[in-house]
Amino acid sequence: MNIALISLTEKGRVLSERLAVLSHDHTVRRHCFHSHTDENAVPFTDLSALAAELFSACDALVFVCACGIAVRVIAPHIRSKTEDPAVIVIPDSGSHVIPILSGHIGGANALSRHIAELISSEAVITTSTDTGGLFSPDSFAKANGLTITDMTAAKRIAALITDGKKVGFCCKYPHGKLPEGLTLDKDCPHGIYIGKNIKSTPFDDTLRLIPRDVVLGIGCRKNTPFDAIESTVLHVLASADIPVERLYAAASADLKKNEEGLLQFCENYSLPLYTYAAEELMSADGEFTASEFVRSVTGADNVCERSAVLCSGGKLIVRKQALNGVTVAAAERPVSIDFERSIL
Repeated sequence: MNIALISLTEKGRVLSERLAVLSHDHTVRRHCFHSHTDENAVPFTDLSALAAELFSACDALVFVCACGIAVRVIAPHIRSKTEDPAVIVIPDSGSHVIPILSGHIGGANALSRHIAELISSEAVITTSTDTGGLFSPDSFAKANGLTITDMTAAKRIAALITDGKKVGFCCKYPHGKLPEGLTLDKDCPHGIYIGKNIKSTPFDDTLRLIPRDVVLGIGCRKNTPFDAIESTVLHVLASADIPVERLYAAASADLKKNEEGLLQFCENYSLPLYTYAAEELMSADGEFTASEFVRSVTGADNVCERSAVLCSGGKLIVRKQALNGVTVAAAERPVSIDFERSIL
């Protein structure tokens, strides 16, 4: 996670130094008020302006200050639980760690527990499923790399579980023992479906959780525009009946790591881009569509298929297709469903 630590007082600055140990697992940057800062922190004078800058740029904001101060500065920027970063407040005494925004999908609850362990503090979790030790659909989906297709349905399912009602569970992948609140009873009126079919309705009221298990391998000519890349990818996905909700990442050759159109495509679809050297591409296992022209340009006989396989750790499900100067392939990542998995 990309985490911003924000402190206002001298005690807060000292505590933020202790919290910097988070950097072993995450990217952490400390921001300290200008009169209480140090050489390892970024000083600031205007907290509202800082919050506006960081809110959309970070995965998590950790305020070391009073709760009311944090609430006021983030309030103008709150959009939705699927978009907002995790926001956590810690008094500068370090006595409690309080997630105040995006507890489940944003990971604030899990991060709060992690921080509390680091500083021997207490995490104050207020979400109903967590306080009751119940199954949370959105936390589960986030931790397992599943796309929630309907947030209204997710809230409805969570409310049923909180009320002690049984919710059906239909999963197309191996999984362990079901947590309290879920049942394999197919006659339940409400239930959760996990699988590739975005239209599947095994229950009258179905929450569909779609695995993000598809890696796109993309090759293109230099300076290929975003529109050409997008239209080619969407054409290939439609032809293979792969919904965009299944996309996990894009992959290509190192030569394309700064390709503007490709970077714009990844940004628009919230996909990380992984690139590989020619030697790495040629080390991929499998049978690939070879091209001597591609080899002469990139050093590897195939970019899209090989990069998709390398990134996914799985197998090709769509072989190389070319259109508009763009080549696209797709590989499928192995899917693992684990009820014990947490977001961090």
